[in-house]
Amino acid sequence: MSARFLLPVPVVLPLIGAALCLVVHRRPAVQRALAVGIVGGVLAASVALLVLVESEGPVATDIGGWAAPIGITLVGDLFAAIMLVISVAMVFAVLLYAIASPSADDSTFFHPVYLILAAGVGASFLTGDLFNLFVAFEIMLTASYVLITLGGSRAQVRTAMTYIVISLVASTLFVTAVGLLYAATGTVNMADLADKVAELPSGLRSALGLLLLVVFGIKAAIFPLFFWLPDSYPTAPSPVTAIFAGLLTKVGVYAIIRTQTLLFPSDGPATLLLVVAGATMVVGVLGAIAQDDVKRILSFHIVSQIGYMIMGLGLYTVAGLAGAVLYIVHHIVVKTTLFLVSGLIEYTRGTAALQRLGGMARSAPLIAALFLLPALSLAGIPPLSGFVAKLALVQAGVGVGSWAIVTVSLAVSALTLFSMIKIWNGVFWGPTPEEEGEAGPVGAEPLGTAGAGAVALAVRHDAAVAHRRAPVGMWAPVAGLVVLSLVIAGASGPIYHLAERAAAGLLDPSTYVEEVLDR
Repeated sequence: MSARFLLPVPVVLPLIGAALCLVVHRRPAVQRALAVGIVGGVLAASVALLVLVESEGPVATDIGGWAAPIGITLVGDLFAAIMLVISVAMVFAVLLYAIASPSADDSTFFHPVYLILAAGVGASFLTGDLFNLFVAFEIMLTASYVLITLGGSRAQVRTAMTYIVISLVASTLFVTAVGLLYAATGTVNMADLADKVAELPSGLRSALGLLLLVVFGIKAAIFPLFFWLPDSYPTAPSPVTAIFAGLLTKVGVYAIIRTQTLLFPSDGPATLLLVVAGATMVVGVLGAIAQDDVKRILSFHIVSQIGYMIMGLGLYTVAGLAGAVLYIVHHIVVKTTLFLVSGLIEYTRGTAALQRLGGMARSAPLIAALFLLPALSLAGIPPLSGFVAKLALVQAGVGVGSWAIVTVSLAVSALTLFSMIKIWNGVFWGPTPEEEGEAGPVGAEPLGTAGAGAVALAVRHDAAVAHRRAPVGMWAPVAGLVVLSLVIAGASGPIYHLAERAAAGLLDPSTYVEEVLDR
């Protein structure tokens, strides 16, 4: 099978599935079966595309018979194919979790909107021009606006408004940047832009590059454009939070890497990107340490870990970009897993607040184990996947003498471990609120009558749902993702070599450009 026939599948098939799910909206069981079948089919097509691209090189196809650079072009290179496979795998795992989670997919519109989100993600990775990247982002973001408000609580609507406003600002900047690029070069096809942007005056080229960095930086939540994320994600239903945490910011990172390497290449380490990477790491991890809720801690860690990916790009070497690709693969799996585990915690104990949890290593040892492995991996503890990915980035930084960013990355890794220990002690290892007593922990200041009553009410509420067993369908996908993270660690050598080839293609895009323009 030619890879060209597979390129439209991750975009077209979910859209067809979304339409079919709307047709059968009165039959939830049929909706669920359709969604699982559609996403499973997209995953199979994505794996086949990766295999073919790995053996044959980049592949492109023109939609509607209009040749590039005029028509709509879909392009699959090794970087896009890797991102597509790991992303669709997360979409599949979270879908299974959502189906098993009581009330998570009760909305008539959950499955069609979820499939539209999947189509937007696939289109973002495979599109060959900036305008259709804008369209793919809007498809993805429009679906996310619906998903983030499922349930309709006041907190969800409030935080969703921030998310929507920031997204609209980013979209406005994006379409403005596309218009300016078209005015300056006469094209929006990225392969065509690779040559034409290089001919622009250096000042204009730098301004356009900075504008696109800001646009995608908002979507990727890099410093100082991250402020919308920690408030927006924790209020959504757990499956929605998990897929947002695992994928949406990484689509922004993908766009940064794609445009910066293809349109605005650097001859050596980029100081601006390295400064942004270091600041993103530090601010994110310090924000995580200051939180007392599992989801908010993990949300700030999304920000912190994005810094490692930007670090790999900022080094502008094959080793640095290979480390960034490997880190993205590791992070998508581990972060999705951790948010799904937080959903299990919330389901079994009725809350994710650290001060109202404790003792789950005794009452729910399986959930404790499912949390511990990805948490240690996120902190970079050997021999887990996070250690391998961070080691690759550190070696790449040392190789070009970027000692400052290497030092920051190691310090942030230690602080990440500290914040993971904070969750472990608060949720799994410490005493339960019932064991501490309604007046609070030993040595605490006495609570007033109102404070004691509030704590007592919270404890009684949590006790009413404490030790509730999660359905097998909820923890089974989480266990599968934990196993996948261990597989990534065990197969880190071959995966790194694949990432190295993807990085080489990013730094030397001649094959990509020829495939798009010279067919």
